[in-house]
Amino acid sequence: MNMPYLASLAVLALPMSVMAIEPGPSSPQQALTEQWLTLQSTGSAASQTPQKASAAERDKANQRFLDSYKYPIPEYFEQKVGGKTEGSN
Repeated sequence: MNMPYLASLAVLALPMSVMAIEPGPSSPQQALTEQWLTLQSTGSAASQTPQKASAAERDKANQRFLDSYKYPIPEYFEQKVGGKTEGSN
């Protein structure tokens, strides 16, 4: 009883192997995106001059980060409270 079930399942699954995505980018936009991500991850276009922040700059950045936790995250956002959109709908 299990054998016909498994055989029919195998026959149904056979076309799934052909449905895989072909390797490489599917569009010119995807190719450009992959190039930018490779540039970013390898650091090959990074500046040779390291950018340093002073102690005061680091303290201010850290304080801005900590201050961002002072405001609660609302459960949901209401459109009337936040502003208007530029749509006709």
